[in-house]
Amino acid sequence: MTAVERLYILLCGYEVIPKSVSTLGRGQNFMICAPICVYLLKTATGWTMLDTGLDPFYISTEENKARYFSDYGVTPPIIRKGHDLEGLLAEIGIGLDDISDVIISHLHYDHSGYIKKLPNAVIHMQEAEYSYAMECKEYGYFTEDFASDDIAWNFHNGDWSLCPGLDLIATYGHTPGHQSAIVTLPCSGKKILTFDAGDLRENFAHEVLPGVTYDAEAALESIQRINALSQRFNAELILFHDPQEIQDLPLSPNFYA
Repeated sequence: MTAVERLYILLCGYEVIPKSVSTLGRGQNFMICAPICVYLLKTATGWTMLDTGLDPFYISTEENKARYFSDYGVTPPIIRKGHDLEGLLAEIGIGLDDISDVIISHLHYDHSGYIKKLPNAVIHMQEAEYSYAMECKEYGYFTEDFASDDIAWNFHNGDWSLCPGLDLIATYGHTPGHQSAIVTLPCSGKKILTFDAGDLRENFAHEVLPGVTYDAEAALESIQRINALSQRFNAELILFHDPQEIQDLPLSPNFYA
């Protein structure tokens, strides 16, 4: 039995990055336009969001683009009118206030942007990720997104489940507390949301490490674990940052059931 009724994929913008950010040692001279996604689940008990996209504030002015991106040699992300998270939720008939639970794969800025804008939600994540992000000075963590006493945190250590049909698995390596999700749907079966354990199909087909890792050995083990679970459950991998596969997925307001 599963409590999950629908899975929506919300396309909330793009990042323009060297391919080598996604595939270690491969494609450093090529640029890709990597999608930024938010996943939304309708469950028997309410609405659950997985990751929260990028806060448009960071690219709202030329000054902000420079402060948060260009000054670090990073191309500012792209959020066009059709990518607005609140607008995409409105197409489904809900708003930010309707989200009761949020699961964060990790706290890089393209996954954490709306944490601070979800006042009624419990925010679930790995305790190791939060601890690292709060102390870390490396680029990629925007503490403005999550350093607030008003956020209702629920920390986890290792594998855990939110409800029947929504299982979270520890996939450490890209960051110290990265997690991925296995979603079981009533008709289409199991889907594995990989998040940044591997950005592209190439990462899983050829066991290529992400270009950015905290622990390379753990990152490889996570890719191998996801591959094994996919075979065991005959589960489809839904890739977060793959610019080709996003074009063939049923994007919101369409959904998996």
